[in-house]
Amino acid sequence: MTSGEVAQREQQAPEGPFTTRQLLRLDEALRIADQATGLNFSIYLGELSEPVRASAEELHRQARDQKHAVLVAVSPNQRVLEIVTGSEARKRISDRDAKLAGLSMAASFAGGDLAGGLLIGIDQLATHAGRS
Repeated sequence: MTSGEVAQREQQAPEGPFTTRQLLRLDEALRIADQATGLNFSIYLGELSEPVRASAEELHRQARDQKHAVLVAVSPNQRVLEIVTGSEARKRISDRDAKLAGLSMAASFAGGDLAGGLLIGIDQLATHAGRS
C-alpha cells in the first residue's frame, strides 16, 4: 500500500464523522486529560432529546464516577453543545471556564472542524481543572 493510499484511507470515515487518525487523537486527548487532572472526561456525539440540557445531564449520570466526570455532549445536527460537570469536577472547572471552552469549540465547529474543536475544548477544560 502506498502512502497515498494510506492517506486516502485515513480520510475516509466509513462510520461516523471522524477519520481513524482523528479518533486516535481524541482518545489520546481524553486519556491525557484524565491522567493529568484525575477527572473522567468523555465525549458524546449525537442527537440529544429535548430538553437538551436534561438529556446531557442524564448521559452524565451514566458515567462511572459521576462526581469526577466531565461530559462534552455535542449534537451537530441540532447545533447544540453542553458541558456537564460532576460535583467534584465543578469545584475545579467553573461555569465561566466551561463557557470559554464551549466558545472555542463552537468557533471550530462553525469552521467545519469537529475533531479540532473537541480537542481544543478537552485541552482547555483540563487546563482549567489543573493537576489532581
